[in-house]
Amino acid sequence: MPVTATPTRAAEFRETLSQRVWVADGAMGTMLYAKGAFINRCYDELNLSLPALVRDVHQEYVRAGAELIETNTFGANRKRLAPFGFSDKVRLINRAGVRIAREAARDQAFVGAAIGPLGVRLEPLGSTSVDEARSIFREQMDALVEAGVDCLMLETFRDLNEVRAAVEAAREAAGPEMVLMAHLSIEDDGRLQDGTSIEDFTRALDAMPVDVIGLNCSSGPKVMLETLEKMGAFTNKPLSALPNAGLPASVDGRNIYLCSAEYMAHYAARFLQAGARIVGGCCGTTPEHIKEIRNEVRSLHPARASATVTVDEPAAKPKPMEKVPVAAKSKLGAKLAAGEFVSFVEILPPRGLDASKEIAGARLCKEAGIDCINVPDGPRASARLSAQVTCQLIQQEAGIEAVLHFCCRDRNILSIQSELLGAHMVGVRNLICITGDPPRMGVYPDATAVFDVDSIGLTTIVDHLNHGMDLGGNPMGSQTALLLGVGANPGAYNLDDELRRFEAKVKAGAEYAVTQPVFDLDLLDTFLKRTAEFGIPVIAGIWPLTSFRNAEFMVNELRVPVPEPYMERMRLADSAEAARAEGVAIAREMVQRVRPLVAGVQLSAPFGRYQTAIDVAQAIE
Repeated sequence: MPVTATPTRAAEFRETLSQRVWVADGAMGTMLYAKGAFINRCYDELNLSLPALVRDVHQEYVRAGAELIETNTFGANRKRLAPFGFSDKVRLINRAGVRIAREAARDQAFVGAAIGPLGVRLEPLGSTSVDEARSIFREQMDALVEAGVDCLMLETFRDLNEVRAAVEAAREAAGPEMVLMAHLSIEDDGRLQDGTSIEDFTRALDAMPVDVIGLNCSSGPKVMLETLEKMGAFTNKPLSALPNAGLPASVDGRNIYLCSAEYMAHYAARFLQAGARIVGGCCGTTPEHIKEIRNEVRSLHPARASATVTVDEPAAKPKPMEKVPVAAKSKLGAKLAAGEFVSFVEILPPRGLDASKEIAGARLCKEAGIDCINVPDGPRASARLSAQVTCQLIQQEAGIEAVLHFCCRDRNILSIQSELLGAHMVGVRNLICITGDPPRMGVYPDATAVFDVDSIGLTTIVDHLNHGMDLGGNPMGSQTALLLGVGANPGAYNLDDELRRFEAKVKAGAEYAVTQPVFDLDLLDTFLKRTAEFGIPVIAGIWPLTSFRNAEFMVNELRVPVPEPYMERMRLADSAEAARAEGVAIAREMVQRVRPLVAGVQLSAPFGRYQTAIDVAQAIE
């Protein structure tokens, strides 16, 4: 049963909010850092190890005039605490955060529970399900409500699915009486990160069971004001504005926020004119900022909305374009649609500028009757010639269709969309959408990975472009015709999780799948039976082993199951040439065994030996 808020406290909060503007506090992390907390520490855990430091920050905001202070629990959920080793202390950290804030607030301020996003992408853009997210939020909120907060404040959310999950968890934990606020963080154009418009996200928030909706963080007060003014046309709920003190600038190695207290106070007045009922600050704001904002607020009579704001009537919602049929997208698409068995050979991009060997290998494959050349994107986190450029060269100079691996590691959602549009324009129409190997696997382990989305999110983006829409649902006026392939792993350690992700990819728009290397036919058969309902072609990965050591690498490093009889055959090979021949023989057997089960095979060419893959392909006949 949920623990409900004290009715009198909630009623007092709502009544006061209906009568006047509230001043909230400012940044917690900025202040803790300024007081000497190292940037790489878990700031939420300071509730346990350095409670006096946290209490000092709260007290400074109360003295500055904040009437609503937020607990130091923004990242105190299991997902965010796990990297620091504190995932088992969710309840302790959150309860301590409420206790410390309550001690500082006394009877001078209300205590709001700060709740941030999980720090991971939710389906369909990531692997975390909505149910899992809701459960994680519920765990944190149960502790906060039990400890006696006055209200729950959701902040810095960029995904409507995630904030919806958080709202549902909040109502489950706290019941209908608890005051609940939901804040989003916007981009410089006022939209969400995925392109969702101001109208759409405002209407979505308005429909949720929350008391206050608003914005926090973002790039500063200017964009927030412009957005808040437009939001007022789509909701009658009280608005909240908690901006950053501008964008940080690096000064002597430290990030300094340059918006002065007076500047922030000036904008606070304008927020009131736009209809805000709660004003305060986020990153970079200090008690000095809050003091000036408090003075400005008390000098003004708040207005419900600005008389100068005008908003055009919303136009009809744009409709997605009908996707180009699979058969019309490429030669590969036509063969898959016709049920013809297809064959790929994998060719890695060159490490430098000379792609002559790869092009020659592609020509050899074409002459042997191979359908497509499959080009990995930065395999094993290596720096190579662009996979897209390699595909272009192969198609133009070898005359055989290419399949582009497209990974999420190196691109944010802006460049993903740009590069996909570019791939279509230059005639690279076949994709395999993958998450990508992390940098630690390569020769640059300290390189920064992006991973804005994983393979599920990437699949969603491609499907949007194929419907003529960007990720935010905005029409482009034209559409891509990209054949949307995804990866699959029949030998996954947790097959149920793999199947769940596979289903998510299909729902996101996947049109065919290519598996990891397969050696165990029973695992493949189980996978195919459990995915048959999804009805998309599956292409089996076939890897010719080159040595017993290579077989051990497959098992121990790539986690690809290799049955013991195959391991023994590789172990007994008494020379390098005999081992390669035995690997080809095993791969040919696998091709013959999987042929009745799958739509095609993807053949690897170990160490650039393209003839090895062609020798295996002869088993297709």
